[in-house]
Parts: sequence; structure tokens; C-alpha cells
Amino acid sequence: MRRHRRVKILATLGPASETYETIERLFLAGADVFRINMSHASHDVMRERVATIREIEKRRHRAIGVLVDLQGPKLRVGEFAQGGVDLKKGDRFVLDGKPEPGDATRVRLPHPEILRALEPGHAVLVDDGKVRLHVVETDEARAVAIVDVPGRISNRKGVSLPDTIIPMSAMTDKDRSDLEAALAVGVDWIAVSFVQRPEDIAEVRKIVRGRAGVLAKIEKPQAITRLDEIIEISDALMVARGDLGVEMPVEKVPGLQKRITRLARRFGKPVVVATQMLESMISSPVPTRAEVSDVATAVYEGADAVMLSAESASGQYPEEAVATMNRIAEETEGDPNFRAIIASQRGEPEATGADAIAEAARHVAETLDLKAICAWTSSGSTALRIARERPQPPVLALTPRRETARRLTIVWGVHPVVTKDASDIEDMARRAGKLANRATFSKEGDRIVVVAGLPFGTPGATNMLRIAFTGAES
Repeated sequence: MRRHRRVKILATLGPASETYETIERLFLAGADVFRINMSHASHDVMRERVATIREIEKRRHRAIGVLVDLQGPKLRVGEFAQGGVDLKKGDRFVLDGKPEPGDATRVRLPHPEILRALEPGHAVLVDDGKVRLHVVETDEARAVAIVDVPGRISNRKGVSLPDTIIPMSAMTDKDRSDLEAALAVGVDWIAVSFVQRPEDIAEVRKIVRGRAGVLAKIEKPQAITRLDEIIEISDALMVARGDLGVEMPVEKVPGLQKRITRLARRFGKPVVVATQMLESMISSPVPTRAEVSDVATAVYEGADAVMLSAESASGQYPEEAVATMNRIAEETEGDPNFRAIIASQRGEPEATGADAIAEAARHVAETLDLKAICAWTSSGSTALRIARERPQPPVLALTPRRETARRLTIVWGVHPVVTKDASDIEDMARRAGKLANRATFSKEGDRIVVVAGLPFGTPGATNMLRIAFTGAES
């Protein structure tokens, strides 16, 4: 099950992809990680899908990642007496805490803490920004706003507040329940929505306690202002372009995507580019040319993974969407310009022995045209360090821990293999060559570079590099 590309593919599961057969076809088409969106999945559905993925993993002898995406707080207006109202430009409209049904002059916003946080000048976006207002007057019980972009507001439509620091946790009671259920079945990644500050990630980490990787979804302007801190405390990032494009001017999103991707690589954290990548394939068997270019741009930028949302969850062509994304990635990485673009983004390694070894492994492997970099790793940190260098040869992460292998399925260029730990240096080199051959990255007599930490089994102790022959000569 070797992939002939470095970037990984996340596929969201949903009504169009809930059977064993469909999920297996998505995996065979190229999906490396499956996303379960808890906005639309019950605990029973989540457990069934995880069980299905684990069955496929066992049958196909390849680690498969599972990411559970927490819903986060959902800010919504209340209900209207007539089901909705049409607002005109310049209308004065009030958001308040009164329980009565709304009308053309007001509606309930059932979040008193938000009413207290709103200030004059703050923008209020309703229904994904289709209706836009700005606040002109506030007190603890209400906010008076003027309509800037007219339109219809109907019952329970979502509200976005791009200028407001919202004094509430990124975790709701539902999220805490979903998180515990996800950890109980052993998922590999937890995606945190509504992140505004590093404390939001710290709250989740206290609950997770290392049982899964914690991924911060960057979807709010408030997160951009503290991006470095959020990256530092997270295990991975997602550029959630859909929500970013609602709460910020859409023309700023491409630059933010590039900035987040490069920062994540500098910190050595995986980064996923998500939302509307092949949107037209929800209802069409082929994507637009612009969508193809969009996916290719993320690949050229060195993103660890690209994600499908509704395309694979509820679209008419889930398998075709994954296969198309796979072909785009392979073609892009085969472009003669690809290596030069990736190399130009490489930063200086940190002044640690582990990072120096990782950079040296890349340099040695590329200089000598070695077939693979084999990294013995318990926690996955060695493979992450090497992946940050974006080496030309593939990276085989050899680990005794199945949970580490699954977590590495989201990382650029890494092919995780579960195997017992090495007993000594000779065993390490011999079995690395054998496993590289078995995975078809090399053949007998080829040379590889082997990276490990001594003593064996010590997390984060990457301190050894060795060139070895594969096969009988190793």
C-alpha cells in the first residue's frame, strides 16, 4: 500500500461514505486519514466508523489515521414570529436577551456573555456573512446594530463576530462528552474548533493527556493575532479556510494560508489545508480548473495534508474526489519545479542534536541518492523532525507503537511501519533495510540512511545516523 506522493489526504466521512465498502474504496483511492465531524455524528456513529476503519487497517496492513473534529460553540440567533425577516440597508436592528420571538426590529441572541462583549464598531455577520451589520450602541442586555449588507435572517441562523474576543471556552458540554467518547475508542487526532487563544488548546490537552494529537483549527481572526503561541502548544494545525473567509476579507485568506503553512513547518508541526478544495465535485465527477490549481498550490507550499469535506462526506462522487486529489498531488510533486520550490522554503535547523541529525540525514540521502530515510521512533518526534526538512527520499517511520504509526499518517512524506524495537545497532540497520524492501521503497543492495536514538526506546534522543545496505548485505 505504498503511496507515490508525499502530501497526505484527509477524507471526511458522512452519509455518502458510511459503509465498509465505501470507506475501503476511499482508502484504496488515496485517503490516509479519515475525519469524523461531530457536528453531524452521534457517539454510536463515531464508534461504528472507527471500528470499520480499524478493520480495514488490519486487512490492508497499513496504519490509518482517525481524526475527530469537535463542533465547538455555535452562536445562533433565536426564532422569529414569522420564521424570518428581510432587513434593508441602513435598518436599525437589535440583538437582545429577551425570549420573545423576533420581528423586523429585534431578535434574541441567547448568549448574554456575548452581548456584554460586543462594543460599538464591532461587525456582526449572520448566515455565513450573507447579512452584515455593525454595532453602534451596547449595554449589558442588548446591542443595537445598523445593517450594512441587507438580506434575510431566519430562525437559528449562525452568527460570527470577527472583531469580538468572545469570553467563552472553545469547549462546550457536548464537546467534552464527544472528546471523552473519542478518546475511549482510541482516535488519533482531536481537532479543536473555535480556537481564539492558546488557553483553548491547553484546556483540551489537560483532558487528552497524550492519548491523541491535538490539532488547532485556525478559523477565527482572534487566533491569527496569537498564532505563534497557538502553534507552539498544538500538535498540528488546520487552515480552516471556509470560516476564515467568512470572518475576514476573502482576499486575505491565501496569504494567511501561506503564512500558517510556513510557520507550522518552522515549528515542525503538521499542517492541513482544508475547505472547498474540490467543492464542485459534490455534484460533478470532475473538478474545475481553479480547484485543481488550488490543491496544487497547497502541495507546492509544502502542506502536510489536504482535506476533503462535503466532497467525500455527502457528495455524489466521494471515491472520484479522493482519486482526483491523489492524481493532482502526484502530478504536482512530479513537476521539475516542485523540489526547488520546496527547498526554497527550508529554514535553518534548531541548535539541537536531534535537529542537526535530521538535517544531516536529508543532506546525506539527497547527496548520495539514497532510496529512503529510515527513522526508528517511539514517540514520532524523530520522523517529524526529518519531515520538516522535506527530504527528497521517502521517510519510513519504524515504531513499536501502533498509536504512533497512526498519528504519523498525517505527516508529509512519512510512511509509518509498526515493528518491534531494535535490539542493537546491527539489528536496527538490518531490519530497516528489510522493511524498506518490503515496502518497495528499495530493493536488495540499495543504500538507505538509518536514524535513531541511543539508548533505544528513549523518546526524543535522536543522536545517530548510519548509511546501510538493504537486503542480505545489511
